[in-house]
Amino acid sequence: MLFVEVSSGDRFDEAYAAYHSPRFVFMALIVQKFGGTSVGDIARIQRIAKRAITQTKAGDQLVIVASAMSGETDRLLSLAQQISEEPDKRELDALLSTGENVSVALIAIAIRALGGQAISLTGAQIEMVTDDAHTKARILKIGDNRIREHLKAGKIVVIAGFQGITSSGEITTLGRGGSDTSAVAIAIALQADLCEIYTDVDGVYTADPRIVPHAKKIERICFEEMLNLASEGAKVLQVRSVELAMKFQMPIHLRSSFSDVEGTLVTTEVSEMEQEIVRAITCDKSEARIIVYGMFDPKLVLSKIFGRISEQNISVDLIVNSFLRGADNKISFTVKRQELKDALRAVESVLEEIGGKVDYDDEVEKVTICGVGMRSHPGVAAKMFNTLEQAGIPIYMVSTSEIIVSAILPQGKADEAVRLLHSAFSPGATL
Repeated sequence: MLFVEVSSGDRFDEAYAAYHSPRFVFMALIVQKFGGTSVGDIARIQRIAKRAITQTKAGDQLVIVASAMSGETDRLLSLAQQISEEPDKRELDALLSTGENVSVALIAIAIRALGGQAISLTGAQIEMVTDDAHTKARILKIGDNRIREHLKAGKIVVIAGFQGITSSGEITTLGRGGSDTSAVAIAIALQADLCEIYTDVDGVYTADPRIVPHAKKIERICFEEMLNLASEGAKVLQVRSVELAMKFQMPIHLRSSFSDVEGTLVTTEVSEMEQEIVRAITCDKSEARIIVYGMFDPKLVLSKIFGRISEQNISVDLIVNSFLRGADNKISFTVKRQELKDALRAVESVLEEIGGKVDYDDEVEKVTICGVGMRSHPGVAAKMFNTLEQAGIPIYMVSTSEIIVSAILPQGKADEAVRLLHSAFSPGATL
């Protein structure tokens, strides 16, 4: 079936509150996603199985979406790259998708060994239909009939995340973090009461606690803030999963698989969120900058270059362009470092047609401040730039929107910048 619009965040908040109340009595349909560290060994898989059986005994219907065991995807990718520097993407999908198959089968075996009922299913078996963009496919539709039949029979349904199948039967994968997207998409298709993402952290923090030890956990964050944080380098949720959740108003409870503490609720915006100017600060150390320059025709270059890059399914992040009469025209933009080679090839193919030169810098990092409160507080960017300038940290590029300000910095400066900005924009701070 195609995705179905789910009900409002208000209904979810009532269900969420009831679920965490001692008087919780109604049956809930819950989709839970467990990441690689959560299924990293047999003991952790057995912990998931015990938790699942306890919940179903309480009356819940449960769908579990699992990633490959920690390190398995990298291991499989390394094997392929020992044979070819650039493995065929179709065959790479066939290889990488096997990691999730192992995880879901082991979880189902563990549940059955403890006396529960479970069945594991692949992306193809639930009809997770995607486009044909191998290694970064996008979901087109999900069939829910088979899942519902097994739930009706009292089984815990364990589904392989990250993977899908094209309409012509080709195996695809959804890209890094794709299991998050799988889980949210399945929750939407099933109109689940709750989508829980279990990982090795217990929520979203005002900054990465490994960089800022005194960072605070955010109890509730809106979709827009979470989407921007995920886009700008926060690793807790995959960008496309947040896009889907925001589009269909499917709130997410992000929590730790190693404790029972409450995590962070990603949901609709409420007025209280605007009281804080900056909600969180994040960084991305996987960026690369491409610089196109030369006396090319500005009317031709933008659509041609970014059109050619788009054909390679490469997402462009920051863009700065300067077209001055009688001067050397220049465009700078950033892409993920792992996509730099493909992006450069795309640019070079255009420059062969229209002229110009290209250079790149793969020794850059990005820092971002984010908060819906920035809409009503002028001067945030100025304070950010002043903070970095006082510390002698150069800024190569800048991008702004209503609720974020991002800056490209030299490699090795992001952690320092995050600490400085967290101090300058602590939760509740005013200008």
